[in-house]
Order: sequence, then C-alpha cells, then structure tokens
Amino acid sequence: MATPKKGRNASAQSKPGRSLVLILIAIAALTGGMFASGHTKPRLGIDLAGGTSITLRAVAEPGQENAINKTNMDTAVEIMERRVNGLGVSESEVQTQGNKNIIVNIPKGTNSKEARDQVGTTAKLYFRPVLQREAAPGEAAPTPSASSGGSASPSASGSEKAKDSATSGSPSPSASATSQGRAVTDALKADATPSADDSPKASGSPSPSSTTGSPSGGLEKEYAALDCSDPKQRATAGKAAKNDQPTVACGQDGTAWSKFLLGPVAVDGTEIKKAQASLNTQGAGGWQVDMTFNSAGTKKFADITGKLAQQTTPQNEFAIVLDDEVVSHPFVQTAIGGGNAQISGSFTQEEAKSLANMLSYGALPLSFEEDSVTTVTAALGGEQLEAGLIAGAIGLALVVIYLLVYYRGLSFIAILSLLVSAALTYTIMSLLGPTIGFALNLPAVCGAIVAIGITADSFIVYFERVRDEIREGRSLRPAVERAWPRARRTILVSDFVSFLAAAVLFIVTVGKVQGFAFTLGLTTLLDVVVVFFFTKPLLTLMARRPFFANGHKWSGLDPKSLGVQPPLRRTRRPAVPVDPKEA
Repeated sequence: MATPKKGRNASAQSKPGRSLVLILIAIAALTGGMFASGHTKPRLGIDLAGGTSITLRAVAEPGQENAINKTNMDTAVEIMERRVNGLGVSESEVQTQGNKNIIVNIPKGTNSKEARDQVGTTAKLYFRPVLQREAAPGEAAPTPSASSGGSASPSASGSEKAKDSATSGSPSPSASATSQGRAVTDALKADATPSADDSPKASGSPSPSSTTGSPSGGLEKEYAALDCSDPKQRATAGKAAKNDQPTVACGQDGTAWSKFLLGPVAVDGTEIKKAQASLNTQGAGGWQVDMTFNSAGTKKFADITGKLAQQTTPQNEFAIVLDDEVVSHPFVQTAIGGGNAQISGSFTQEEAKSLANMLSYGALPLSFEEDSVTTVTAALGGEQLEAGLIAGAIGLALVVIYLLVYYRGLSFIAILSLLVSAALTYTIMSLLGPTIGFALNLPAVCGAIVAIGITADSFIVYFERVRDEIREGRSLRPAVERAWPRARRTILVSDFVSFLAAAVLFIVTVGKVQGFAFTLGLTTLLDVVVVFFFTKPLLTLMARRPFFANGHKWSGLDPKSLGVQPPLRRTRRPAVPVDPKEA
C-alpha cells in the first residue's frame, strides 16, 4: 500500500525544475509586458508625486434623500472626470469613498483653485441651437434620415461621432452663415413666450424682453479665434456666457475637436425627467438614447425642434451642452412633441450609456459640499518616498543579516526567494497603474515593507521544520520532503490570516489606508506563490548538492551544530573459552 505513495513522492522530488522554470517564465512575461506598455515604474499616488486632494460630500435635496445612490454617484464621478480632463490634467483620480463621498486627486502642475471650482459645482446641462460649427478636420457630413419613421415617438437623429454629425462644410463663419444664425436666434426669441409657471430664470429660455440674442461682432471674433485643440482655450470657452445670450463652445467628435457658435438656452437639463440607453431592434437597429421631458420641457423641446427642422445644416442641430462643453449635437428633421425623444446614430453601447448618464445628471437632485482640500507639494512627496525607501532598505538589510548569521548557506535560498518576490511585486504594481489605476502611496509603501517580514517568516518556518527533521536523525533529502507538509500547513494558515486582515481592512476603510491593505494582500498572495513555486523546489535541488547534503558547517544544516547525537552502536563482546573440565 505504501509503494504508490513513495512513487508519487519520488516523481515530485525528481522534477522541481518545472516549478522553477514556470515562475521564471512568469517573471519574464510580466517584465516584457511592463516594458511593452511603456510603464516601467509604479504609478505614484498624490502623497508621493504631489498635487491636490479634494474630498466632496454628496448632499440631496429635501425629500429626495434616495437620490444618493451608487448609480448617481458613479455618474457624478464620470462628470467630474470630464471636468478635470478639461483642465488638461493627466493621471488624475476621481473615485467614490464610501456611500456619500467623492475623492478627487489631481497631480502637481494644476491650478488647485480652478480645479476646486470645476469639481465642486453642480453640473449644468442645457440644450442650445447651433448657429455655426466648424467641423473637425476630415469630418464628413451624414445623409439625413427620417426623424420619425418606424418609431413610436418622434426622434432626433445624431451622434457624438464625427462621421454621424452634421457639418457646416466651412472652415470659418461666413456672412451667410452668420445671417442664418441671426435668423434662427431671432425666430426663437420672437416665439419664446414663457408661461406663468415657467420663468426665464428657471428655464434659461430667452424672453421677449431679452437682448437681441444675435451673435455680436465681439462674439464672432471670439469664435473665429477659438482653437478647441488647445486645452487652455477649451477650459475657458463659454464660461462667462448667460443663458439668454449666444455663446461659443467646444465639443469632441471622435478624437478631434470642433468649435460651435450657439444660440441662447432653449431647454434646461433639469427639465429632463429620465434618460436611458436602449437597443433599437427596428430598422437598422443600434443603440440610442431615450429622453423623457417634464411638462415645461415638453413644450420647449417641441418649439425648438420645430424651428430647427425648418433650417439647413448646421442650423438644424441642437447642442447638448454639459459644463460648457458640447457632448452631442444631433440634427432635427421634424418637430418632436409628446415629451419623448430618441437620439440615434452610430452609438456603441458604452457611448449611449455615457450620453444617457450625462443627460440624467443634469436633472439629478444632487449637489456636493467640499469637506477637505489637502495640498501636497512635490518636495514633501519626494521626502516621504525617500524616507519610505530608506526604511525599506534598512528593514531588508536587517533581515538579510539575520539570515546570513543564523542560516548561513540556507540564506542563499532565502535571499533569492526575496529577490523573486520583489521582482513579481514591482512588475505587477507597474502594470496595475495603467490597468486599474493603482497608485503607490506612502501607506502602500509601508505595506510592502511589512511584507518583507511576512515573506521571510515563511522561509524561516520551512527551514526550521527541515532542521527539526535533521535533529531527529534523518538525512537532508528525506528531511526536506517530510518537513514540507507540516511547514506548508503553517505557512498557509499564517498567510490566510494576513490576507484576511488585509481584505477586511480594504473593505471597511477608505482613502489611502486602502493602499496599505491592497499592497499587504497582494504581497501575501505572492508569498504563497514564491514559497510553493520557488523556495521549496530550489531547496529540493540544493539538497542534492554535497555542500548541503553532507551537512557542511557553513550550510546551516550541520548536524553537529544542530545538536544531533550520533546513534549508539552495539558492540559484540569477545567469547570466553570454556574449560572442558569445568564443563
């Protein structure tokens, strides 16, 4: 019954090289991926790289406390990311913290006051008629399709994509284009008669007593000079515009930017009751965005679309303007009444959901209050990183010295295992930055330092089990295999407890402490991988070398230094001859 078990053990002992080759291939693949991606260093958090950290707390309108939910918070994060990107900021972080907070981390090189003004205000969503648009380079005009054919409710056709958007075909505003724009604005102004319960202030619609609303000479010059490919100009375009006045704006069509000359606000985003993405299975199909307006919005949207339908490109488009940026500009072929509309085009599912979220956000009863703003200078971040690295180097040096003094030759295996663990940790952290946005902050560095002790502890547990077997009189090769099952159980239990603590800490905490928990959990998992696929196979191979197998005094496995007593040998006493007479 014991023979098959011995055969399996012998087979496992004879092929430890496979595990070593496997882990070396993994290290090579991760390193290659790191260099191929161009991210050869871990992404540093704001406390190490410097910058501004803003904590915002969501506040619901009275009676609408349920508005603070995961969907709305995720939408708010998306909007704030657009705002931060509008400042020309790269590698910014916007994420939820708990149920009511949003953390905005903006790296150094950004105006902190401007960033606070951008992310701390409620989103502003408006519908404005397009008076003039300069198409992005290479943009082609689409062929208009029926606006209500085959649909249960009228629809507006259009898309965020350049290929599905109308174009003026003119690189700059011409006189005829300007006159058309004036005609559209004057017509809107003449028929805009607000009801008693719908004031111009609330809706943003121009009133008969408004100013002309026609593009002035100064606005035309501003439009002609606007370069939407410049992040600074995009960030300031139309910021000071009033709802009842024309303005300029920028919008992205695909990967290029277009500039717009827009009329006064026709419909306020707060007048959208609901917006959602849906898959249209009729006709050509495709993803679309369904909108539902309230009573005031229904009338205004019908009025504006009726007027736009009588115009030519691009005056038959209405711009959806979010935070002074055009996120979509569909064209209209017929008046859309009934309070329901669909925006269709060459949308992907993600694009349709993104636009629907933006439209919904304009009607959300959410605002944000600034809880705290922390500014970390680059110099302070550099000092913290340097101190953390020094602390890690000191800790590593002490561990290595201890291993050399106490385990001697075995320390060679432990040090190689630490190097393998360090290589895996570094490459994985470098790849996690661009993949999931992981940033190495100071608490995360502390977690990596703590992991040195956890990893070394696993080696010590195994080495001591092997030495115990040798003390019981076994040779090295059997001792290595007999010690492994007991050491393995201890290592797994220890690492499980450490990983469980890291997981709980990651779940119940927020902010930078999560960096510590994430790093601790990651390095704990890597400790298991290294011990199973590197340390154990390497010790199995080294046990075949005479230096270790014969118990050299510098191997760390010297039987004499371990207190092993030589086995007692029984000696045979010489036979005493018997006298025949005595017998």
